[in-house]
Amino acid sequence: MVTNTPRPPALTSADVIAYLKSHPDFLTKNPEALDLLVLPKQQSDRKIADFQTYMIERLKADKTEAIETAKEIVETARHNMNNQGRIHRSVLRLLESESFEEFIESITSDLTTFLNVDITSLVIESDGDKIPHVTLPGIRIVPAGTLDKWMNGKNILHQSDISGVETVYGAGAQLVRSQVLVRVDVSQKTPPAMLAFGSRDPQMFQAGQGTEQVSFLAGVVERCIRSWLHLSI
Repeated sequence: MVTNTPRPPALTSADVIAYLKSHPDFLTKNPEALDLLVLPKQQSDRKIADFQTYMIERLKADKTEAIETAKEIVETARHNMNNQGRIHRSVLRLLESESFEEFIESITSDLTTFLNVDITSLVIESDGDKIPHVTLPGIRIVPAGTLDKWMNGKNILHQSDISGVETVYGAGAQLVRSQVLVRVDVSQKTPPAMLAFGSRDPQMFQAGQGTEQVSFLAGVVERCIRSWLHLSI
């Protein structure tokens, strides 16, 4: 024998109103419910909630948020393209060098211009042994083990709101308020080294920024040095 389950009574307007009275935050918690309503015309002479105004303000807020998000995406894309262009021009300049001395000068001078920074240094560790070419301008010598202390176990380190270190930037250290430090692993036969790019803008380099482009530049520098000095990896 089949027993028909009684259907629950249909909700009435009074039921809905009673529920909303006992749950005044229902629309706040379920704003999508507004999209299901057919709203009355505004009635300024009655003390009722103006849902139309609420929805209009909500749509305006959504539109504003969407526009701001789109602007941020466009600006980020432009910034990345601009940086990529700077890296490409820097690489071409390095490849144009006709001597090792000119190559080092390109790193410490031309890259500063192309990358729109204030100072660039090539920092090399030394344990006291004589290292060829270290007298070239822009090369800074530091004691063995220094780079590990500075880099905190990273290959690339972005830092903002800092004071430049004379050991890295020489007399130009007072200009530096942010920097990016990049390890340069030339060969097992060469001492540890790094590139340092300093800017007077405290926020130009910040933690969390992308590393792909500066990593690519460091890779080019490594390969060029190996080629000039006839070194193997």
